[in-house]
Amino acid sequence: MRRFFAEPGQFVDGIVSLSPVETRHLRDVLRLQPGAEVSVFDGDGNEFSAVVETVSKSGSILRVTKRSVPAAAESGLDLHLVAALLKGEKFDLVVQKAVELGVNRLTPLVTRRCDVKIKDPRSRLERWERVALEACKQSGRARLMKIDEAVDLAEFAKRPGEIAAAILFSERGGQKLDTVSVGKKMTAVVGPEGGWEDSELDAARSAGAQVVTLGGRILRAETAAIAITAILQHRFGDVN
Repeated sequence: MRRFFAEPGQFVDGIVSLSPVETRHLRDVLRLQPGAEVSVFDGDGNEFSAVVETVSKSGSILRVTKRSVPAAAESGLDLHLVAALLKGEKFDLVVQKAVELGVNRLTPLVTRRCDVKIKDPRSRLERWERVALEACKQSGRARLMKIDEAVDLAEFAKRPGEIAAAILFSERGGQKLDTVSVGKKMTAVVGPEGGWEDSELDAARSAGAQVVTLGGRILRAETAAIAITAILQHRFGDVN
């Protein structure tokens, strides 16, 4: 069934008003007509079956028929992925796969060896949010992944409630994953293409982060972010 997104405020007394963007997709791409049965989710984890009532150039109206169960349940692991920025469309791929793998929150990270400059942070964030929304539609999730504005490692290390609960993955100098203490809420920090500088690892340890080395493979940065997310969901979440 075709899926659409509407924010919670667009649901009023069993009627859903789709945005112009969602309406264009419904009308011009899918060519749906009144009477068509669709699914609509609100980004907060709720999904509904609905029927298209009206379609116009400015918007479309859906009538909710029943609450439904999202195709993809949310993981029991509340996973926050902090991933170093990457060039070109590589970070778009990380955003997409993080959604598919059940990440709840993504923070783009600027490190010393991160060779990426963001000229328009707001525009870049909106791009990532569009990628995340499309991935959410495709993957069957009903909860949107939150994406933060990019932050540098030094600033992130000053957030005691986050860095102290973080597992920082490094290609060297860390402990094995099965030796660290974890809970149902986890922050995973993945580094840049050039790896971490020693001073960054030392600062993370001093702030309370646990440094882990998986070993066995040398991975590209985008592969590492995706693979680590999958491993954590397998070990501690719902990918089994």
